[in-house]
Amino acid sequence: MTDFTMTTDSDGVATITWDTVGKSMNVMNQQGFVDLDGLIDQALADDAVNGVIITSGKDGSFAGGMDLNIIAKMKESAGDNPAKGLMDGLMASHAILRKIERGGMDDKNKGGKPIICAMQGTGLGIGFEIPLSCHRIIVADNPKAKLGLPEIMVGIFPGMGGTTRLVRKMGAMAASPFLLEGKLSDPKKALSAGLIDDVVPAGELLDRAKEWVLSEPKIVKPWDEKGYKMPGGAPYHPAGFMTYVGASAMVHGKTQGAFPAAKALLSAVYEGAMVPFDTAIKIEARWFTNVLMNPSSSAMIRSLFINKEALEKGANRPDVADQTVKKVGVIGAGMMGAGIALVSALAGIEVVLIDNSQEAADRGKSYTTAYMDKGISRKKATEEKKEAVLGLINATTDYEALAGVDLIVEAVFEDPKIKAEVTQKIEAIVGEDTIFATNTSTLPITSLAKASKRPEQFIGIHFFSPVDKMLLVEIIKGKETGPVAVARALDYVRQIRKTPIVVNDERFFYANRCIIPYINEGIRMVAEGVQPALIENAAKMLGMPLGPLQLCDETSIDLGVKIAKATKAAMGDAYDNDVSDEILFWLADADRLGRKAKAGFYAYDDAGKRTGLWSGLGEKYAPVDDQPDLIEVQHRLMFSQVLEAVRALEEDVLEDICEGDVGAILGWGFAPWSGGPFSWLDIIGSPYAAERCDQLAAKFGDRFATPALLREMGDKGQSFYTRFGGEAAKAA
Repeated sequence: MTDFTMTTDSDGVATITWDTVGKSMNVMNQQGFVDLDGLIDQALADDAVNGVIITSGKDGSFAGGMDLNIIAKMKESAGDNPAKGLMDGLMASHAILRKIERGGMDDKNKGGKPIICAMQGTGLGIGFEIPLSCHRIIVADNPKAKLGLPEIMVGIFPGMGGTTRLVRKMGAMAASPFLLEGKLSDPKKALSAGLIDDVVPAGELLDRAKEWVLSEPKIVKPWDEKGYKMPGGAPYHPAGFMTYVGASAMVHGKTQGAFPAAKALLSAVYEGAMVPFDTAIKIEARWFTNVLMNPSSSAMIRSLFINKEALEKGANRPDVADQTVKKVGVIGAGMMGAGIALVSALAGIEVVLIDNSQEAADRGKSYTTAYMDKGISRKKATEEKKEAVLGLINATTDYEALAGVDLIVEAVFEDPKIKAEVTQKIEAIVGEDTIFATNTSTLPITSLAKASKRPEQFIGIHFFSPVDKMLLVEIIKGKETGPVAVARALDYVRQIRKTPIVVNDERFFYANRCIIPYINEGIRMVAEGVQPALIENAAKMLGMPLGPLQLCDETSIDLGVKIAKATKAAMGDAYDNDVSDEILFWLADADRLGRKAKAGFYAYDDAGKRTGLWSGLGEKYAPVDDQPDLIEVQHRLMFSQVLEAVRALEEDVLEDICEGDVGAILGWGFAPWSGGPFSWLDIIGSPYAAERCDQLAAKFGDRFATPALLREMGDKGQSFYTRFGGEAAKAA
């Protein structure tokens, strides 16, 4: 069954309807290109056809883009010469869109048939590149629709003509936020920006499209006309030249050179702007091939799209009945509890928000008020929506209000005794089928579950702060946690539109287990006399959003001290972070507690803005004259994280490497270009990784010792995704 069909009415207007079989939103696949090409040929060759409307059979949307499962496999299916196979495939697709754009015109721009794209709503990626190749784009007035080219967000760039056409349509400077940032717009904003040509009432979409087709419109694109000049100036024009200088600086400033797609996109734009359109399309295709041949793009697509989407759809969910949460009890109205209440109410879930005093409970609810007010000021929410969301939150001190809740999310102080008291108090009130989830970042779930009468219904849910902004939620199974508890936690996380990973109970679980060594390694280097600026910039050049010292400031130095003391007490002689602890404790004793205190590893002004690394750090720990090599610093920072990920897999804390990769990127921003710790190890290869660990361990200590699993894989030349694959990958 084809995804594209065509009908022609009595006025000679052919309507090509895109309706991907079995999908709620259209996605382009290889057969889809073949079908579209055939129908375009048929329409252009038929004398009875005066023009064409390309539209969607899906209510409220045009297309979600390319099936990235296919993009991920393009290189593997491209034959013995993958680069040539990719290039040939891309140019074949370009030819189809160019055929639409020319509409059957001859070399003198004579003849031809008008082709309009009538979009019911959302159009992303190829779902916006096809409209860009049409002679006119009209969109239904659907404020929920999103239009744009978000490819840069998953490690590629618009490579089906979107880059070249948008720059020629708008100019490089105006197009840059839509290309380099993947900015999406609703129809009216897209019209204002010049992305589309008209916004019409949804019920009039096809009638207005037909009216335009029959109006004998001019259909020659500006770049196909003689004397075309690029808006904003070409690269060799003084105005255009400065645009590209600024764009290059902006891209490098934001990516530190770690993300290949951004640089490739800019290169395609710059080089393509100096040549005719058809040559520019070839340049775009070559740079797109270059990106697809880079293992970074495959890893990013796999982790940030395929595996992330699979996890959000319940790839690792136990096979039990639906566990949708209708009413949730949030215990503790502090920053974390307030955030949990907010995201729950936004998802339409009834919330009981409890704290010890009514004042504290009301303060927690006011977080939602402030959030909605901010949305209203930005025209992203309405007063009616605000009242509806606030109406779902019952801020109270009365535990009896918890009667009938499906799920408890306890977010009280990180003290086992307090959590135990709360657990017992709540279990005396709620029903026997209520699932009890404790929000904790460090306390063992199995130990906390001892306070429960129903340990099989006790589970950990680790939210990341701030809750409304962070995409990841870590679900932790205790030793006795049952499948229903896991399923309900997963269904709840999906309801609040977060990405879940499920791990087994062990100290620090998964995310903190990996990120704490990263912070400690950065602090160790300060003690060794490595320039703090070298440490921080080395991390950012790896693609880490924050250097380890800044991250410590952000999470607070006193929290680091608390974790260090608790860990040392638990591990005894096995604890080996005394070097980094010395600096942490020194800063804490000096009341340099991080950003919240406007003093930490960094200095801050009165408004709390960082002004640079604190000079006192260098006075206390003087930098040595012989600074280490950049790569050595970077490898220490990277391996400190990835080795913990491997050990978590060895110890069955992680059950799925897909969750390990997705969790690392979304949870603490692990070098997104790499696809995550396991993808990064696959990129550098297990033999080299094991060898490099040996070198680092010999020089810096046993914390870099090669895990037995990595040693075995290195000896066999195996990769993680070949050996383990991952349940999320299989589900996709």
